[in-house]
Amino acid sequence: MEPIEILNQFNSCYVNIQAIAQDKNWLLLIADKRIDPEAATHLGDVLHYLGEVMACVEEIVEVKFNQDAES
Repeated sequence: MEPIEILNQFNSCYVNIQAIAQDKNWLLLIADKRIDPEAATHLGDVLHYLGEVMACVEEIVEVKFNQDAES
């Protein structure tokens, strides 16, 4: 898998997880204390760390893009 494909997959995951975090049913589960309130924190952590990984991969994609542009 090429770095750009990896980045695209991570981005897709990020968008899907973010949609869950903003979903009213998810928010109700937390508000109604039907699941551990820490779940919201954990989901936020996942988004944070996924964003960090994406930034690392973006650097590789940019370097490869710049190298290809110079060729």
